[in-house]
Amino acid sequence: MNIAEGLRRRAAEGRPVRVGLVGVGEMGTDIVTQVGQMPGIEVAVVADRDAARAMRAFDIAGTPGAAVACDGARAVEAAIGGGRAAVVQDATLVAGCDLVDVVIDATGNPNVGAQVAMRAMEAGKHIVMMNVEADVTIGAWLRRAAEKAGVVYTLGAGDEPSSAMELINFVQGMGWPVIAAGKGKNNPFRVEATPDEYREEAARRNMNPRMLVEFVDGSKTMIEMTAIANATGLVPDRPGMHGPDAKVADLHKVLCPAEDGGLLSRRGVVDFTVAKGVAPGVFVVTELRHPRLRERMHDLHLGEGPYYTFFRPYHLTSLEVPLSAAAAVLFRQSHMIPLERPVGECAALAKKDLPAGTRLDAIGEYCYRGWATTRAHARSIRAVPLGLAQGGTTTAPIRAGEYLTEDNCRLDETLEIVRLRRLQDRMLDGDAGAAP
Repeated sequence: MNIAEGLRRRAAEGRPVRVGLVGVGEMGTDIVTQVGQMPGIEVAVVADRDAARAMRAFDIAGTPGAAVACDGARAVEAAIGGGRAAVVQDATLVAGCDLVDVVIDATGNPNVGAQVAMRAMEAGKHIVMMNVEADVTIGAWLRRAAEKAGVVYTLGAGDEPSSAMELINFVQGMGWPVIAAGKGKNNPFRVEATPDEYREEAARRNMNPRMLVEFVDGSKTMIEMTAIANATGLVPDRPGMHGPDAKVADLHKVLCPAEDGGLLSRRGVVDFTVAKGVAPGVFVVTELRHPRLRERMHDLHLGEGPYYTFFRPYHLTSLEVPLSAAAAVLFRQSHMIPLERPVGECAALAKKDLPAGTRLDAIGEYCYRGWATTRAHARSIRAVPLGLAQGGTTTAPIRAGEYLTEDNCRLDETLEIVRLRRLQDRMLDGDAGAAP
């Protein structure tokens, strides 16, 4: 039985998959709209600090009156029982609702993502994490916590990491090695970008300026490639990766080993390209040496080899996420989950000169940006993971382009994500008492 069949069956039985959604910005509104097109699944509870914005999501979806504002658990259950979605400002009401099967975090804030995921799993709910920022920071911990709770933890379908995983799983299932996997960056790469420069564009695209800058300054690309690394064991070939200007037709010529004319010092890497025509797609470069297989690939117009590119020309971001919610409930299936031990790290680099005593802002703002590297390298320099930087304070001057480290920064130890990262580090270092 596939997802479509499973959802049709749930619809016929009158017991739809019930989704709790936290965060109703651009992506959350998309989810409300898309779920409204699908049988056998419904958004039952929506949490957002701006209740009016959450209500507007249902208007945009074409279902005005389908939601009602609620201020407590009893009101939430009454709304769902009456066939309407509950809109709340308190996210704990989402995980705490017995009628919810699966929770989607669409907040984009690493600390909030950590809180939502843990509360959901503690309440026995499956969790779909759109918050890749949180996943690359504490993914190993969240995986272990889900196993202990007996629930599914998964990154959402439709984002570049999970879309790339489809190709990676296909290639590895065929028994072929992954030489490189990654994505096309869909806007100019400006590491110095700040929200002030992008407010007009963000308003035009119905986006938060900070989120737009997270894409422009490269942080999102670094986060996404780190997520792929930690789910596959592929690693950045060098800090920041190569990011060549390589079109689809040239990916297998550029992202291949140096001895064969490419850029790579090793096989099995994550990387990205800035060439036009690749985004919004994802790719995998593989290697076939057997002459019979190369003969067939040539007949199928896939090239001479030995390197070949497999390309998915789209990812549907939030529109595909409900499929992950359905798969978790129907089949206890994860579309993408971190390995038990991470191999990559998305570290924080200063965007500008930061004097000592600087209070660190959010990803996509003014102080720092993401930079993908290996976990071993990040540990060797005590780099601050990108998802832990917000709320911290610099304790020494840091020049633009330098790493934020635990020697020049003090983290906000009151944050849930910092606490969980400390536990994850202890767990990975063999401290049995630190495991969930």
